[in-house]
Amino acid sequence: MKTISNLENNPFQILGQSSEKVSYEDYSITSTHIPMRDGVKIAATICVPNGLPSGEKIPTLISQTRYMRAHTLNIPFRWVFNEVVYGLPKTEIITGHGYATVYIDVRGTGASLGTRPYPFSANEIKDGADIVDWIIKQPWSNGKVVSNGISYSGSTAELLAVNNHPAVKAVMPGHAFFDPYADVLFPGGCFCTMFVQLWSILGQLLDRNDVSMFRQIMPAFWMLLKSVTPVDSDKDLSLLNQAIKEHHSNAYIYDLTKKYSFRDDSLPDGTTPDQFSIFYHKKEIEKLNVPVLAWSSWLDSGYGDASINRFLNIDNPMITIMGDWNHGARTTANPFFPSKTQVSPTPKDRHTAWVGFFNQCLKGGGIKGKTLYYYTMVEEKWKKTSVWPPEGHSMQRWYLTDNGLSTSMPQDKVGEDNYKINFRTTTGNLNRWYTLLSFPISYPDRAKEDKKLLTYTSAPLNEDIEITGNPIINLYLASTHEDGAVFAYLEDVDENGNVIYLTDGQFRVIHRKISSEKPLYKMMIPYHSFLKKDAMPLVPGEVAEIKFGLYSTSVLIRKGHSIRIAIAGADKDTFLRYPAKGKPTITIARNRNYPSYIDLPVIRKV
Repeated sequence: MKTISNLENNPFQILGQSSEKVSYEDYSITSTHIPMRDGVKIAATICVPNGLPSGEKIPTLISQTRYMRAHTLNIPFRWVFNEVVYGLPKTEIITGHGYATVYIDVRGTGASLGTRPYPFSANEIKDGADIVDWIIKQPWSNGKVVSNGISYSGSTAELLAVNNHPAVKAVMPGHAFFDPYADVLFPGGCFCTMFVQLWSILGQLLDRNDVSMFRQIMPAFWMLLKSVTPVDSDKDLSLLNQAIKEHHSNAYIYDLTKKYSFRDDSLPDGTTPDQFSIFYHKKEIEKLNVPVLAWSSWLDSGYGDASINRFLNIDNPMITIMGDWNHGARTTANPFFPSKTQVSPTPKDRHTAWVGFFNQCLKGGGIKGKTLYYYTMVEEKWKKTSVWPPEGHSMQRWYLTDNGLSTSMPQDKVGEDNYKINFRTTTGNLNRWYTLLSFPISYPDRAKEDKKLLTYTSAPLNEDIEITGNPIINLYLASTHEDGAVFAYLEDVDENGNVIYLTDGQFRVIHRKISSEKPLYKMMIPYHSFLKKDAMPLVPGEVAEIKFGLYSTSVLIRKGHSIRIAIAGADKDTFLRYPAKGKPTITIARNRNYPSYIDLPVIRKV
């Protein structure tokens, strides 16, 4: 299919056309415990449109979260608002279009009882089927259920399909993982210690019914909140108190993984992160064959690549959307327009588009095949393709030279750069990883930070270049130590010397072996297994090939701007230090025997 670039490819406008006129202006709220097959009581908040005609049956949207499905408010806010339901303004938009919504505290969280050994456990996934069984027995249900969410609830939305329940008709994972080891826990084999630790602290506080951490991550929201909302029948809060007591037995992912390094490191019960990944459940998801709408951002952790990998590997009918916003599309994140304050699409436009998608799946002809909509920054255009990489894709090789980049292979026998690792380098605390905590994304001018790094900058470009896909970097590297990490940044340098972040990637060098075994799934970057058996510590002083992918992006670099590659050995505010001790110096070769380079995924205009 030919890739087209025009305003007609805005997916939110396209999907929004299928949403029907708003029919209901208000909804009623009730809450209850739903008993699971093992007796555990799961808290549910149910929102049903007011004014349903007698005997009218409607579909249901389910969203399962670990972040409190509904919130009791502080005074005086509770005098104005009856209850804040997780996902506003989604609720009134969805119910207004004739859907019931059911918000769930997953087991071991919120007002639900039970405990959780780790996120997305087998029991948690199976709970989805029990909840759907309960929904389709309700007097307002027409027996059809769809699911969506963002982040954790985006993953539960997709994992609902694993149960192969015939009532489930479509799922919508927003900003959700595909491979949790690679996408968020150990991207490039590097422990994302900051996020994993803070996320675990947040979970521990919420499981104690303590909303204090929202003060840091959502200060405006925190002012409203008092606690999770108990179910209607729990007048004396005895069930809520029992739930909180049971939550004390929960385990948290930081404690479970802080000493891990490899993909085959296991949790206490023998489970590995692969077993709650999406690729692990590929067959079950494809067996149900429900339509999938997956959406994310180029700049959100590893979840942009997660959406691309889902598109490449899951054979269900699918729409994938890749934008330029932060985690959950709450704020804009386009580094070329840092002063832009309003995110596009607006929450209303986004949720109206979701209704349109569900209407197509439930009331229309459904969707067929696969379509990927992606936003190209700087060009500021939506594009559409049915294949990935898009038509016109080719890899353009740029070699590292003496402080430069060139499309010509080096001819000198000698050429190398020594770099003593600066462990104070950072991308700050508003980067692509902190946004997983709902922070905005900000990569200010990197000119100052680049002075701490090795940099290679091209001459000004003679023409515009569109980079769409995953850059692949190949370094010939020697070190004084056996272990270490490489952080590679792709940047745009304008005529005035301003340095704008485009994308990056990180890689722990002991994982450098490129596996000859069949990959776990189709991917656009070199396949490193990250298994214990494939670990290859460096031999100090010996040159090794380090080849890995940067995160996918779509951006136009203008004529007259330069391309820059910046190399670091640490990101102190985000990742664990490698090695834990010592002051390594690395040497990057750039000669005809060891020609280090980066391959850029360029789209030719067709």
